[in-house]
Amino acid sequence: MKEYSQEELASQPVGYWSGEAYRRVVGRIRAELAVEDLTQPHWWTLNHVAGAPGTWSRAKLTERLVSFDDLGIDFDGVFDDLVARGWMKEDAGILTLTETGEAGRLRARDRNARAHEQMHEGIETAEYVAALNVLRRMIANLGGNSDLP
Repeated sequence: MKEYSQEELASQPVGYWSGEAYRRVVGRIRAELAVEDLTQPHWWTLNHVAGAPGTWSRAKLTERLVSFDDLGIDFDGVFDDLVARGWMKEDAGILTLTETGEAGRLRARDRNARAHEQMHEGIETAEYVAALNVLRRMIANLGGNSDLP
């Protein structure tokens, strides 16, 4: 990676760099999920249902996930797809993962972990935290929610 002076870097537009980072990071994650025929909304769904078993209805989960969505996702379609492929079931209005769904979630998690390792190569934990805190401050300064998801 080429080195630049502080002055050169300080004059750079954060919108460009944050956008390029977003495209690269999300592109890599989406490529890893696609191996399992999953999208990010599938991934969000699987993780939420696995993280709080027996608590998510379609409406409650949609309400939670819509804050991550910038593509106009049909979450009922995502839920239906996971049910149809046998990864999730719905009993008494509550979504739960099946053994097949949990196995798929774990495979996708492992793929994403490898992508995250590559993204973090050469970046110390303190640098990563500092970068996130700078972005969080910019978000808060512009009236956004800088809390952790």
